[in-house]
Amino acid sequence: MLHNSDKFIIKGKDLSELYEWCEKKGHPKFRAQQIFEWMYFHGESNPMAMRNLSKNLINDLTTECILQTLAVEKVSSSENEFTNKFLFKTMDNHFIETVSMVEDNRHTICISSQIGCNLDCDFCATATMGIIRNLNTGEIVDQLVFIREKVETPITNIVFMGMGEPFLNYERVLKAADIFHDPKGFGLGAHRITISTAGILPKINKFYEQNRKYKLAISLNASNDEIRSKIMPINNKWPIIDLVAIARKHAHRNRKVMFEYVLLAGINDSPENARELARLLQGVDCKLNVIPYNETDGKYGRPENEAIESFLEVLSANQKGYRVMVRWSKGQDIDAGCGQLAVKQE
Repeated sequence: MLHNSDKFIIKGKDLSELYEWCEKKGHPKFRAQQIFEWMYFHGESNPMAMRNLSKNLINDLTTECILQTLAVEKVSSSENEFTNKFLFKTMDNHFIETVSMVEDNRHTICISSQIGCNLDCDFCATATMGIIRNLNTGEIVDQLVFIREKVETPITNIVFMGMGEPFLNYERVLKAADIFHDPKGFGLGAHRITISTAGILPKINKFYEQNRKYKLAISLNASNDEIRSKIMPINNKWPIIDLVAIARKHAHRNRKVMFEYVLLAGINDSPENARELARLLQGVDCKLNVIPYNETDGKYGRPENEAIESFLEVLSANQKGYRVMVRWSKGQDIDAGCGQLAVKQE
């Protein structure tokens, strides 16, 4: 049972913050490493079960700290594939959604970083919620803790592509990614963690300047500024050419970027759009992830298979530098596909 409290939210704290807390409470420094491993490697939120801690430390954790930030409200399971959508409730009674997708031995978690989103992308259901607030690091981490416990297949990949714009919650998202990557945390390789952005240019620059090793995905979704500004208002601030330029600049450093392109019927799916896109990405060492649209409110439609095929044919015929992949989204029958996450309870 979650409730609001003045307690210290210890879930989501990194090792340096745990050192600081232990020192403040008069506990030896090595206890911080133990707490870190219990919370993240073992996924334990009950101090009484942390067997190698001292009684005083267990007492401090129990009386003064919050080790669980979310509660599972509902799980929706797809009838067609091994995909589950988790509805989580926060301590301040808001809701977020997280998607677990299992295919063979690959288990990918699509994780949320905000409650809602304020970027107002016209084709994305999350935008209809507006923004409520950023998630704290503990709330980002707890999504993974719960799913690891509930789904038998070990987690192999994480994509920050759920609700919200990760780069508008940059510090907490990167701190969560570091916990996921830490061998004493979740132990996931950096190449297994992907952060997706609608194109927050200053934060993309910061990401590269900090030499972050995680994979970066930029949502392009159009082949020219006119179309992109219509469906993604953020383009008025940071246009396509700047996003492609930053990828071109960093491609030679073995830091390949991935561009995502959601195909919308009659909007950005024509052969001319494909040719324009090919010219735009010419010579950029990147991946292009084409995603046929998952319908939400009926405003936009998914292209016919013929249109998808001809779009891909043009891209392949003009391929120079970039590689094309197609992502068919999972869990569309439970509104768990790309762009479909929106909490109706809100």
